[in-house]
Amino acid sequence: MKKPKTSKPLLRHDEPLRSRPRRRRDPAQPALPLEPMPARIEPALALLKQKPPSGDKWGWEIKWDGYRLAIHADASGVQILTRGGYDWAARFPAIEQAARALGPASFIIDGEAVVLDEQGRSDFNALQNSLGAVGARSGKKVAGDAILYAFDLLYLDGRDLRELPYRSRRHLLEEMLTGVDGAIRLSEEVETDNPGLMLEHACRLGLEGIVGKDRNSPYRSGRTGDWIKVKCVQSEPFMIVGYEPSMSASGGFSSLLLAAYEGDELRYVGSVGTGFKERTANELRRMLDKLPWRKKKPPVVYSGRREVVWVQPTLIAEIEFRQMTPDSKLRHAAYKGLRERQDNADVYRLD
Repeated sequence: MKKPKTSKPLLRHDEPLRSRPRRRRDPAQPALPLEPMPARIEPALALLKQKPPSGDKWGWEIKWDGYRLAIHADASGVQILTRGGYDWAARFPAIEQAARALGPASFIIDGEAVVLDEQGRSDFNALQNSLGAVGARSGKKVAGDAILYAFDLLYLDGRDLRELPYRSRRHLLEEMLTGVDGAIRLSEEVETDNPGLMLEHACRLGLEGIVGKDRNSPYRSGRTGDWIKVKCVQSEPFMIVGYEPSMSASGGFSSLLLAAYEGDELRYVGSVGTGFKERTANELRRMLDKLPWRKKKPPVVYSGRREVVWVQPTLIAEIEFRQMTPDSKLRHAAYKGLRERQDNADVYRLD
């Protein structure tokens, strides 16, 4: 198997950005009672911000563009759980092998599975292609070249770590992964008193953005504000509700019609007609044709006059866009790929 490329050199510039020195843990630790490993933990999610806040309470990392996964490992084996709770260990064999190599410890690692491009940047389209392009639902196709960037440690050798502050969990994770060179790697924390400068570097290098984490916070599931993200370009999941057919375009459609949630209802937010490669478009059209669809009644309120084939809201597309207009329509949208249902991707919410 070809060794995945590393992305460590991405932020090496003359500006004073540097990784925080790692300190060895004190081995003289008190004996602690064993706590059962949780079967599943809902992930902590980052709250979107327009600009990074200042202050030394924040630790900063690169924002990776892939699939959020939790690695559960103990004597019984390794599970690689998606946000929806599905075990994808068979789809990420290199990550599973790397997790076994970290044993015999029992642990839960929180991280992001990615495929890197030639410049060491995470490439969501490459990850989708590695998993079998569009819609590999059988679980038989695998991403052998994917790696996991680990950024939190939630359980270790009989102790639930979620109530510890992030700085302590991070310290234990650093010690666990020191000297490890494989499909599980540490997502480097960058020590900087100018996160705005770090964001500029990330955007200049074509990265998705940066993530900040409150170093004093426990691990709390959901979007609590303990973790924040600042993006270079907006990229969010939207529901596909229809397509505009075309005899000349690849896949037989010229655009996808998209929707976001407003409360409990789906609302039409515009369409996307760029970003499709021929193979992706053809496979996507085959998937759309297998969905239940309506000729007359759309699943969203729609006042346009285009000829549209409406489909049951089932498929979730990752869409890159510049901004949302005042009437909640996407501007300069481009298709990036499908989010798998088992990944439990959050469909964009207008509220």
